[in-house]
Amino acid sequence: MLKLPKNEGLNIIPFIDIVLVLLAIVLSISTFIAHGQIKINLPKTDSALTLSEKQDKFLIVIDENNVFYAQDKITNFEDLKTQINTLSKDTLIELKSDKNAKFESFIQVIDILKSKNHENFQIITEQQR
Repeated sequence: MLKLPKNEGLNIIPFIDIVLVLLAIVLSISTFIAHGQIKINLPKTDSALTLSEKQDKFLIVIDENNVFYAQDKITNFEDLKTQINTLSKDTLIELKSDKNAKFESFIQVIDILKSKNHENFQIITEQQR
């Protein structure tokens, strides 16, 4: 008679771990998609102007954790530098920096623009109420 091994059961703990990690990833991505934008608190000024409607724009965002975004995609500083260097001088660069971000991050972007002699940029702020 053929003896079958004793059924030890299926260990589902690793499967549960993987599902929880995937759930966390989906929830964090869906939150970003639902908002449709990167959450930053812009500094408030009395002289905030409306945004220009110029066609050629390149958006740079620095969030409160000093993470750089180029055209709403996460990037590192070196890739951002490369992207800026490929832009023409006619391209308007819009720079948004969270009020809690390090001033150094803001200055690094300004330094790239200055080294390229790119003077066509806007620093985006929020109108003080």
